[in-house]
Amino acid sequence: MTETENHQITKSLNHLIAVVGAGQMGHGIAHVMLRAGHTVLLLDTSQNFVEAGAKRIVKGLARDVEKERLTEEQRQEAVTRLKPTTEAADLAAADFIIEAVTEKFDVKAGVFRSLEPHCRPETIFASNTSSISITRLAAATERPGKFVGLHFFNPVPVMKLVEVVPGLQTAPETVEKAIALATSAGKTPVRVNDFPGFVSNRVLMPMINEAVFCLMEGVADAAGIDNVMKLGMNHPMGPLELADLIGLDVCLAIMLVLYESLRDPKYRPCPLLEKMVAAGWLGRKSGRGFYEYPKK
Repeated sequence: MTETENHQITKSLNHLIAVVGAGQMGHGIAHVMLRAGHTVLLLDTSQNFVEAGAKRIVKGLARDVEKERLTEEQRQEAVTRLKPTTEAADLAAADFIIEAVTEKFDVKAGVFRSLEPHCRPETIFASNTSSISITRLAAATERPGKFVGLHFFNPVPVMKLVEVVPGLQTAPETVEKAIALATSAGKTPVRVNDFPGFVSNRVLMPMINEAVFCLMEGVADAAGIDNVMKLGMNHPMGPLELADLIGLDVCLAIMLVLYESLRDPKYRPCPLLEKMVAAGWLGRKSGRGFYEYPKK
C-alpha cells in the first residue's frame, strides 16, 4: 500500500479516535494521535483519572512546542481536539477504539463488551495488549473481523515501533487501516503474528526475568547487572531499570501469560519478581522497585 493510500484510509476511517484508559500508555497514545491531527476521545472510569490523563497530554504537547515538533498554534488547535469523557455513550461516533487498560484478559474483555453496544458496527476495536492473544480478545466481541492488536511502546510519544497483530479472524482491510493509523501517528508499524508476547515481549521479558534471577541468586547487585548490559551489550537501559520503568506488575503479568500459554518452564516468573509485586514494589510508579525513586 502506498503512502498516499495510507493517508486516504486514515482520513476516511480514523478521524475520531477513542482511547480507553487514561494512564501511562493511554495518555501517550492519545498524545500522538492529537499530534497527528486526529480528534481524540479520552475515556476512563472516573473524572479524576480522565483529568489527570488530559493534563499530562497538555503538558506533553507543550513539550512538543519546546522541541519544535509543533508550533504554538498547532498545540492550541490540538488541545481543542481532545475530548475527555467518562461516558461510554460518547464513543458512538468513534471510528477506531484503542484500549489501553491493565494487562489482564478479563479486564480487557470486559471493557470491549461494555463498549460494544455503544459503537457502530464499522468501528474498529484495537487492543494495546503487550502479550494477550488477540484472537481470544476478539472472540469476546461481536466483531472479530474488525479487531486487531496495536502494541505501542513506552514512552509512546518517543518510541517509533508499533506491533500490529491480527487475530485469526481479523479481516485484511482491518490490518491495513491499523497500519495506516499507526503510520499517520509517525510510527513504524511492524506486522507480527498472534503468539504469546508477540515478538517484543517474547524476547524482552525472559531477559528481564533472567536478570531478576541473577539478582536473587547474588550473581551481582542491581547496578552491576544493569551496567553489564549497558556497557557490554550497548543497551541504552539495563534490564532492571527497564523493568522499573515498565512496572514490575506488568512484567509479571506478561511472564505469566508466556508461562501459562506456552507451558514451558523457561518462562517461569522469578520468585523475587513475584515477591516484589506482592509487596507493592512496582517500580517508578510506586516509588520503589529494584531502585528507589523519591517522590517529586
